[in-house]
Amino acid sequence: MDLRPGLRGETELVVGKEHTAPSIGSGKVAVLATPVMINLFEAAALAAIEHLLPAGYQSLGTHLDVRHIAATPVGMKVRAFATVEDVSARTVRFHVEAHDEKEIIGDGTHERVVVNVAKFDARVQKKLGGG
Repeated sequence: MDLRPGLRGETELVVGKEHTAPSIGSGKVAVLATPVMINLFEAAALAAIEHLLPAGYQSLGTHLDVRHIAATPVGMKVRAFATVEDVSARTVRFHVEAHDEKEIIGDGTHERVVVNVAKFDARVQKKLGGG
């Protein structure tokens, strides 16, 4: 794996009614919902590193510490960025940031851990009582 600081991923979304707080049950004001912004952060992190992982491995989100600091109305584009800050063993830490067409709307840190999918699935099945 060639995971290293400086790797960067991004994603974007045009805010639709389905992305607003009332639509997903996280508030009453029809602006971009915080959980949707968080999903954009995770998608940007995936874009930064998933293509570098060996076959049979993927990353899983384990920690988020973010601020949602400005509202974005329906119809406006949001772009989210994730930049690798540190790689320690299997843990990758990112700085994340989101902007709409006018300003920064959120930022923070995100951590993902790289796992062997087969071993992870086996642990999940054992938890379910299937192994």
